[in-house]
Amino acid sequence: MECGFNLHDTMIYEKNGCGASGSNKCYLQNFEYMFVFSKGKIKTYNLIYDRENKIGEQKQIVNADRVHHNADNGRKYREIQTKKMGRRFNIWKYNQTSGHDEFSKQHPAPFPEDLVKDHMISWSNEGDIVMDIFSGSGTTHKVALENNRRFIGFEIAKEYCDIEEERLKSNGLWKYDY
Repeated sequence: MECGFNLHDTMIYEKNGCGASGSNKCYLQNFEYMFVFSKGKIKTYNLIYDRENKIGEQKQIVNADRVHHNADNGRKYREIQTKKMGRRFNIWKYNQTSGHDEFSKQHPAPFPEDLVKDHMISWSNEGDIVMDIFSGSGTTHKVALENNRRFIGFEIAKEYCDIEEERLKSNGLWKYDY
């Protein structure tokens, strides 16, 4: 935040099925924090509505204004239509090994493709540039290309760059010819 970023949102990635080992003197860690930062106000947000609303889809009458009154009963009401599906909560659960292919398994800490995709569609639009400063085995790059985003990635380990290249070639996504 000292360099001008604002914390826009915080989510938790709950790893379904396994956790990282650590000290035998504490509980196993089965989650990671996910932060969304922006310079200034957030420009793109395509929130995911995949949680079934308890009340379902129906019309409701709500108190629209507690300050202004109408002549009939002193309160102002409005009708709203609730949606069948509600906005996702901030704890995102994924099977840690879902969506892994033979290439991502060559990296010690690959993220599930669905997790990457959900962030990508939430915080960018088609044609936007997505950046991953720790590209690893190329999950973000693969998901970006599959979802019509452009990609910039950084990785210092040549072995992971080679894995990423092979992964993209095997999926028909490699567009570079050196």
